[in-house]
Amino acid sequence: MKFSKIVIILGLFLFQLNFAQEKADVVLKKALTEAKAGNKNVLLVFHASWCKWCKLMEHNMNLPETKPIFDKNFVTVYIDVQERGEKKALENPGGQEIMNKYKGQNAGLPFWLILNPKGTVLADSFDQKGDNLGSPATPDEVQAFLAKLEKGAKLNTEQKQTIQNVFVKK
Repeated sequence: MKFSKIVIILGLFLFQLNFAQEKADVVLKKALTEAKAGNKNVLLVFHASWCKWCKLMEHNMNLPETKPIFDKNFVTVYIDVQERGEKKALENPGGQEIMNKYKGQNAGLPFWLILNPKGTVLADSFDQKGDNLGSPATPDEVQAFLAKLEKGAKLNTEQKQTIQNVFVKK
């Protein structure tokens, strides 16, 4: 009886390990490798399950009209950070440390970066005042977002207009 309990507990532990999030540095390394192979840059987004603005940004980036724009120009990757309570297991281990490395520790979420395939920062989500754009929603924020995106991609007028139309909160 004791042996079967130990086996069950060990099995549950191993089962849980299989669902643990991938380490953030592994996620980033894979994205950089994919970006190099595809001649793209990386759009690295730090987010959390509780973050309304994170969900809005991800939604806006994955709409049928915007997803092809982002997919053509970027390898987009998400790293989960700052989860709370029982959702702490959703975090990518080491994600907060990577976010801190890029001065995002006090930025709020979502916090994002555009990196070249070597990992050099081309743009971050800080505006000219040093505030985090997060998920841009006002016309000025979206214009700043577009300017940042253009540091990592060549967007045509139609693509910029599509992003503008989707992201500006009405």
